[in-house]
Amino acid sequence: MNITLDTSLLEKVPAMKIGLIHYTKITVSDSPQMIKGRIQLYQENLFFELQDVPVAEQPGIKEWRALWKAFGADPNRYRPSAESLLRRIAKQQYLTPFHSAVDINNFFSLQYEIPVGIYDTSHLEGDITLALGDKETSYDGLNGRSILLKNIPYSKDAAGAFGSPYVDSIRTAVSENTTDALHIFYLRPSIDEAEARQLLTSSGKMFTQVNGGDFEFAILSAAGPTTSL
Repeated sequence: MNITLDTSLLEKVPAMKIGLIHYTKITVSDSPQMIKGRIQLYQENLFFELQDVPVAEQPGIKEWRALWKAFGADPNRYRPSAESLLRRIAKQQYLTPFHSAVDINNFFSLQYEIPVGIYDTSHLEGDITLALGDKETSYDGLNGRSILLKNIPYSKDAAGAFGSPYVDSIRTAVSENTTDALHIFYLRPSIDEAEARQLLTSSGKMFTQVNGGDFEFAILSAAGPTTSL
């Protein structure tokens, strides 16, 4: 599949970077106890850290709130997904295990303080574009609501919008039947190419250590806005 970073995002944020990981032959299941324990401990440690430094002042969250404003969205009304996760933890509303793909996806989002989404490619049609939403951009979200994406980055295929750094759609949700998936990392523009490659390599290795399969990754930016995975 061809994946493109649209100029509508680059015009607002020239340093925009998107990380992509394509997984094949994975097996999604209940997370191993070791992973559940590690994620729970990580959340408990985060809770204490967040008592000293508020969520909005965490470096990654602060940068993404600034990006939200650059796109024209209100970060106080439509929070980037990583911020929403951290705010839950700050209230000791810890994330409960779901399955091995979603659990690790959430862990990456917490660890890197960026929105991260994972999608079942069997439900994707044709090529993919990441663009800036307008008043017509919407889909049925995982939270059971109709999600409006005006001035919010989103991903779309031939069938329409399916993901964003806000709330993802039901249509492309990963399940225990998923064997092929696409991971989208909404990277901090401030990190350089080498840091981004290291982040994606580490993430791909951890994900496949738990879920099996193979992975390849790519980075989209103004220097290279299109790739094929």
